Amino acid sequence: MLNYIVWNPDGIIIDLGVYQLRWYSVLFGLGFLLGYQFVKARFKKAELDLKLLDNLAVYLVVGTILGARLGHCLFYDWEYFSQHPLEIILPFRFTPTFEFVGFRGLASHGGGVGVIIAIILYARKYKINTLWLIDTIALVVPLAGIFIRLGNLMNSEIVGSVTNVSWAFIFTDVDALPRHPAQIYEAFSYLLIFGFLYWLKNQKFNKPGFILGFTFLLIFIARFLIEFVKADQVEFESTMALNMGQWLSIPYMLAGIAIIIWSQKRSKQITADQTDQ
Repeated sequence: MLNYIVWNPDGIIIDLGVYQLRWYSVLFGLGFLLGYQFVKARFKKAELDLKLLDNLAVYLVVGTILGARLGHCLFYDWEYFSQHPLEIILPFRFTPTFEFVGFRGLASHGGGVGVIIAIILYARKYKINTLWLIDTIALVVPLAGIFIRLGNLMNSEIVGSVTNVSWAFIFTDVDALPRHPAQIYEAFSYLLIFGFLYWLKNQKFNKPGFILGFTFLLIFIARFLIEFVKADQVEFESTMALNMGQWLSIPYMLAGIAIIIWSQKRSKQITADQTDQ
């Protein structure tokens, strides 16, 4: 009999009746806070006005939440949300009774699109180099991902498939079966990716767009592979050769490869043009 890890944390820190402060929210916010500090250091180094950071934080939070929320509703649970459209944008459930539920159901694939759109809009408005800003934000995306997955762990959600490995978790809120701690796998992979990107930013071959390309490529390779040991999030995935998370990861991986190649070609072309002059 293996000594599996029995996982049964209380996801709620404070319950005020009409509002619950959850570990997920705290960890989500902590990820943004740490990312903010890294971006702040980059702004200082680039001698940019630090007052612009507060506005950037608003753009990123809104872009992330809206993108991730829409991604979940459209790709994972459209059957329900097509009948309850207000619940897509409001943190309330209206049936069978009115209840504050927060935004339970966020898809990282949609969040990625939301962040990119938010950065482009912000960069244009405040006249900041778009590629530099995208690379700066891309650098800390894995850092935020670590805390989001730890939040999922505290909620006993996005659990792994059934297994008999010695480090399996029994998520008692789900069932009594030992499962892969897929949230920990992802959090650890994002930690490694963050370390690699942080090293990459100081290398001579790092050109504008390079970090963005590797962020897309590495995060979604990890996501694609870890999906093999995840339980299906929605029922219709059981009939698919690849689940929804894997299908949505493929365009990001291809985009990452394309951006890396484009970044290097663009850099060579700029160098050649400068030489000709």
